[in-house]
Amino acid sequence: MRRVLLDARAVAASPNRNARSAVVWGRLLGIAFVVCFGTGVYSHLLQDPLPWMRFPTRPTQLYQFTQGLHITAGIAIIPLLLAKLNVVMPALAQVPPVRGVLHLLERLSIAVLVSASIVQVGTGLLNTYQWYPWPFPFRQVHYALSYLIIGSLIVHIASKLPIIARYWRARDAYDADGRFVADPTVGSELLPDGQEARPAVGERSAAERTAGSYPRGLTGRLLRWVDGPAAPAAPAAPAGAAETRAARPDSASAARDLSLGASLGDGADGTEVGRASRPEHDDALPGPRQRIARRGFVAGVTAATVGVVALTAGQSNRLLEPLNVFGARRRYVGPEDLPVNRTARAAGVLATATAADWTLTVVGPDVTRTFSRAELVALGTATADLPISCVEGWSQMASWRGVRVRDLLASVQADPASALRITSLEKSGGYRVTEMGPEYASDPTTLLALEVNGKTLDLDHGFPARVIAPGRPGVLQTKWIGKIEVIR
Repeated sequence: MRRVLLDARAVAASPNRNARSAVVWGRLLGIAFVVCFGTGVYSHLLQDPLPWMRFPTRPTQLYQFTQGLHITAGIAIIPLLLAKLNVVMPALAQVPPVRGVLHLLERLSIAVLVSASIVQVGTGLLNTYQWYPWPFPFRQVHYALSYLIIGSLIVHIASKLPIIARYWRARDAYDADGRFVADPTVGSELLPDGQEARPAVGERSAAERTAGSYPRGLTGRLLRWVDGPAAPAAPAAPAGAAETRAARPDSASAARDLSLGASLGDGADGTEVGRASRPEHDDALPGPRQRIARRGFVAGVTAATVGVVALTAGQSNRLLEPLNVFGARRRYVGPEDLPVNRTARAAGVLATATAADWTLTVVGPDVTRTFSRAELVALGTATADLPISCVEGWSQMASWRGVRVRDLLASVQADPASALRITSLEKSGGYRVTEMGPEYASDPTTLLALEVNGKTLDLDHGFPARVIAPGRPGVLQTKWIGKIEVIR
């Protein structure tokens, strides 16, 4: 009896599960991760700069762009990650799971990359809605995970570099008929390298023949659900049918059977193995059908990615604003037509911010002054068009009016290019006290804002006074200010 050589890692009902597909979705994911990493590190350093760091204040919408890109790329990762996992699932479910020390290290890097990515994307998405159902601090963990993901991604790329180089171009991955070209020399777990012998198909039950291309357990059931129902087996042929077909080798039926026999082998009794009695191998599908399946998969993932981006990016992009269905904030909704993240009630400043005797204390190197609201206006006011850009991804341009911060510094005989410590009337909170670098303090558009969009600041927008500066995260645009100090 002839034995059929089949590799469970390569036998997949979907023609999308091959090394080329893994490379395509992998490089898109890699780009998205790098974009998220770069923009995320920039946002983190703006909030916790090293002593020597200075940041650009132009263009004034820089942070609006970088953080909008960060959130958009992070949302796009969700369908791309699901697509990648679908493609490589046969490799992840291989048996045995580990084949040596180096393979163990590679598998560990993949486990770290996948698990950290799922946690990072999941918690990041919930952060945009300001929902934190976990016991750890989000910002610090999110920042640490970004380095873990990039590190494991580098290890993963290094281990898969031969496969990436081999299947980087589509023309090297498919033949003229559109069938995937398997290259066992590159060591991909989605290729028929290291084939193992299995009993002839004819010796197995119908259930085994149907499920032969899938791993056991929950993973196998999940893969069968993703791929859809298998084609029904052909009815058993009469005893003389094989002889009748063999006697007419020029018929279409005989040609089809001979082709199948050549690829699968014959049973011990001379009967031919029917197509439905074996697992579907990628190469058995005609080239046009493989192309259609691949294009359909690509189109589906592309539509999902474009959809989730388009339906959320409107919270920071004016062109996509009408499509903002799932965004955490809607532009032009809120007091003075401006969204609010943290309200005065949540900050606990309802009484102190509206007190009739409120004053602002400005502490210079040698001079300290206090200002009432009327005295601040008497210093002279200026107008600046600057965006509020929140770390959650939403942003909106607004027209602010108030006192230039550098004029405040001049009133206490301080250098306009001084580093500042700004204290809010809030009693607690991670951003109750913030620091501002000299590049912001000296910028003519950095204001102690008293008005927004032609109206007195609403209490939820920071009344009686707040800071607004170009290119800074919204959490650093301190509201309900009580004191400004020059850092010596």
